[in-house]
Amino acid sequence: MTQMRHRPALGALLYFAGAVVMGAYFTFAAVQGDYGLFRRAEIEVEAGRLEAELAALEAEVAEMENLTTRLSDDFLDLDLLDEQARDVLGLMRTDEVVVR
Repeated sequence: MTQMRHRPALGALLYFAGAVVMGAYFTFAAVQGDYGLFRRAEIEVEAGRLEAELAALEAEVAEMENLTTRLSDDFLDLDLLDEQARDVLGLMRTDEVVVR
């Protein structure tokens, strides 16, 4: 009597190989793709950097608004006026000595 060798079905083998390849592709895309985990981490770091830059710019704008208000016609800050007269016009008081 001859024994028959049983070969695995080629269709089932191709099906499982295709499923493994597709699973590997989708796993790779979920980690390193355009919308993957690494890209999300990069976006979060960039968002933190931009928020810090925004806070610095808002502080600078607030300082400029304060100086603008202090230089307006409705508000007179004598210290700022004195500082600007010294810097821009080169003025000084009579009781001061200039050392160069």
